[in-house]
Amino acid sequence: MAQNASESGSPLAGVAGRYASALFELARDERAVDAVAEGLDRFDALLAESADLRRLVRSPAFSAEDQVKAIEAVLAKAGIQGLAANFIRLSAANRRLFALPDMIRAYRELVRESKGIVRAEVRLAEQPSDAVLQDIKASLRDVAKAEVDLDLRIDPSLIGGIVVKLGSRMVDASLRTKLNSIRLAMQGAR
Repeated sequence: MAQNASESGSPLAGVAGRYASALFELARDERAVDAVAEGLDRFDALLAESADLRRLVRSPAFSAEDQVKAIEAVLAKAGIQGLAANFIRLSAANRRLFALPDMIRAYRELVRESKGIVRAEVRLAEQPSDAVLQDIKASLRDVAKAEVDLDLRIDPSLIGGIVVKLGSRMVDASLRTKLNSIRLAMQGAR
């Protein structure tokens, strides 16, 4: 049985990786990599906003015909056209909508790789100012020696500080981790 990306840990594994790779090659051949990425990003944003659309994408209860009709309406309303729209339609027709979010993530990863961009996941306790965000991005760019695409996540449980994952490296400079370390040290002192 094929694995999807979330099961294997790699965004390019399984059905999502195969579909994303095929789309990327076609988009590259047609010189439409960025246009496709924009269309997929727009659809992904719609998925994030709409519980009904998420249900349509995830539920096997809908027939392929129903999914295709609904997707057509969503694409038309969102103004998603061209290769990205055709790809989403194909996913619906082939009963692969459930894997579309992983396909979109895998496509983004292929685009980043092709442009030499490194992805960094940054978690902070609260929304940073634009100046702080630019400083973080500049620091990460210096460390990575490449352009950095920030995936910013707000996690109030950190209390303060920052957690950065850049490639296989992770730095946890959160106040929560420091407090836990102190607590463990105090327990050992008893």
